Amino acid sequence: MPQPEIVVVDKLVKRYGPRLAVRGVSFTIREGEIVGLLGPNGSGKSTTLRILTGYLPPTAGSARIVGFDIWEHSLAIRNYVGYVPEDAPLYDGMRVIEFLRFMAEIKGLSGRAVGNAVVSVCDRLSLGRLAGMAIGKLSRGYRQRVAIAQALLNDPPILILDEPTNALDAYQVIGIRELIRSLAGRCTVVVASHVLTEIAKVATRVMILRDGNLLTDDAVTSGGGTPRYRLLARGPQPAVLAALRNVPGVAAAAVHADAAASPELATYLVEIASRPEAAEDLARAVVGNGFALLELTQEKPDLEQVFLELTRRADEAIAA
Repeated sequence: MPQPEIVVVDKLVKRYGPRLAVRGVSFTIREGEIVGLLGPNGSGKSTTLRILTGYLPPTAGSARIVGFDIWEHSLAIRNYVGYVPEDAPLYDGMRVIEFLRFMAEIKGLSGRAVGNAVVSVCDRLSLGRLAGMAIGKLSRGYRQRVAIAQALLNDPPILILDEPTNALDAYQVIGIRELIRSLAGRCTVVVASHVLTEIAKVATRVMILRDGNLLTDDAVTSGGGTPRYRLLARGPQPAVLAALRNVPGVAAAAVHADAAASPELATYLVEIASRPEAAEDLARAVVGNGFALLELTQEKPDLEQVFLELTRRADEAIAA
């Protein structure tokens, strides 16, 4: 059963004088998703996120978070959303623990709940040994962890991150990436970035924004073609192939030429019509026929090619 929609955006528009920053954007986000919002600088990503978090009013259109209208109930939705803007402002003169306690109280926590929340986020973000250090003395990577920590203090169901790896070094980027992945299933995460490779590594669904227009709300399915799965299975190759080809919707199935470890153990590439139960049907075909299934993954399309194709189509539509 699909998870409930936790964010619903309908024909959202934001105008700065004569300039349209967001142009009739509509999308939904389901509970538990890690959604990437990809687009070049100036595409409207930050403006969209600031509207969703109640920091900017929309010019037109609407958005709802956990059922609340984002402008009519902007204070209420802040209890449900943790927000980390790009270059999040921090109080450099405060110690980490002082800042987090201060932010916990601002978020409405009191008494023992403040201390418990601070201990919890410090543990989750590996900030315990730095709790007594002044924020101004932290590296950029740890400053970003502090910013994310304050957003998680009240355990919000939605976390919104705007360019969370901007200007970080390679090790810091990996740390933030692992942190975002660790949140999967615990809350809904929206990550905005202009770095395609970073979005591809953390998001379960990718939306592409350009010049204020939403080109797609799911770049994976917008890539065109038939979804492809990779399976590592043990069993006689002809028999495994026959079982896979008998699955409804399979367009092609073959042994990966470079991955045939033995006649009994091989990697199979299967193209199958897109439907929610496709992976389950493939697994059942292998296991149900007495073969061993060691691995089953869906191969993602090349996001770079998807992005270039969608932007090309957008440019052609404008030219026409």
